[in-house]
Amino acid sequence: MDLTAKITDNILICRVKGDLDHHTAEEFRTFVDYNLENNPVKHLLLDLTNLSFIDSSGIGTLIGRYKKVSSVGGKVVVVNENKQVSRVFEVSGIYEIISSYSSISKAINDI
Repeated sequence: MDLTAKITDNILICRVKGDLDHHTAEEFRTFVDYNLENNPVKHLLLDLTNLSFIDSSGIGTLIGRYKKVSSVGGKVVVVNENKQVSRVFEVSGIYEIISSYSSISKAINDI
């Protein structure tokens, strides 16, 4: 897994590359939480263009980040997830709490 982060206004934008599964969920959680806690941000945007796979551990980690961000009035959004990842999100109900966008600029404009 490869993770990068940048700040735009009060939005933490994280790019996720590789798999988000039981092997990498803790690394993802630690990375995102560190950046949320150590930067002046309110919202979390996850660019999933290069996320190839997600399992239930990854879903659990996303839900945990959603709870953390929403507890301070922020939003979590995802961008550019592939069809396989989108299907997992549909089945798991993630789209009930996290919005999906086709581009980073559309997501930023809606936050």
